[in-house]
Amino acid sequence: MSDINVVVLTGYGLNCDHETAYGFELAGAKSHRIHINSLIDGSVALDDFQILVFGGGFSWGDDHGAGVIQALRMRTNIGEQIHAFVTRGNLIIGICNGFQTLVNMGLLPGFETAVSAENSVRQSVALTFNDCGNFRDAWVKMKTRPESPCIFTRGLGDLELPVRHGEGKFITDAKTVERLFDKNQVVLQYTRSDGSAANEEFPFNPNGSMRDIAGICDATGRVFGLMPHPEGYNHWTNHPDWTRRKEMLIRRGEQPPKGLTPGIQIFRNAVDYLRER
Repeated sequence: MSDINVVVLTGYGLNCDHETAYGFELAGAKSHRIHINSLIDGSVALDDFQILVFGGGFSWGDDHGAGVIQALRMRTNIGEQIHAFVTRGNLIIGICNGFQTLVNMGLLPGFETAVSAENSVRQSVALTFNDCGNFRDAWVKMKTRPESPCIFTRGLGDLELPVRHGEGKFITDAKTVERLFDKNQVVLQYTRSDGSAANEEFPFNPNGSMRDIAGICDATGRVFGLMPHPEGYNHWTNHPDWTRRKEMLIRRGEQPPKGLTPGIQIFRNAVDYLRER
């Protein structure tokens, strides 16, 4: 049995909990799908876990903006518990709607290394409506920034993951975005198919995010938010180009890829970090 326990939030319109829990199981953790109310009413203790997942979906139907009500509910009821959870050295990942929730809670960007209610309640970045004006369901290419302290992306380079969102445009003021780059808290950036910068051009940058930002972390690297869905790439056959790529490898006398996909490797990095600690 795994010694790393993951809590994957469910309820109120979240709809990626099953595949996210499955992804962490593939990564070697023990997943627990827990309704938000169970943490709030204390029937499940956050202290029993080492990884907290704010997953994808449409919490509260994105009423009042994506992730807004979930952020308010979590911060108001168990905000101090979440701050203590991070302070103890545990990990948080927010995927799509979860990323939106983390920025609305003020847990990201998290410029201060000492996480507290006082320094993480002010929202300084936002994820808003896509420039294209509609919901995007597509695969995107990205590059990781190896200088980032992010635990989840250690050892990863260029990667592809699916996006599924209508409000994924990362925006902030000029001073904050420069601070994010200066402190190496930008983790993922959208790119063109050849790996060059997307330069905020559609469809390579699917939502118009400033500086092609697809994911950021806090100063410790232990709180990570991203718009693409790692759990959506839990097997090599998930990729829409799988059959063509497999045939090309076979014709060259090479074997199709085995082992963990880049999506599951993101989860595995978190599990390995906690075990090493």
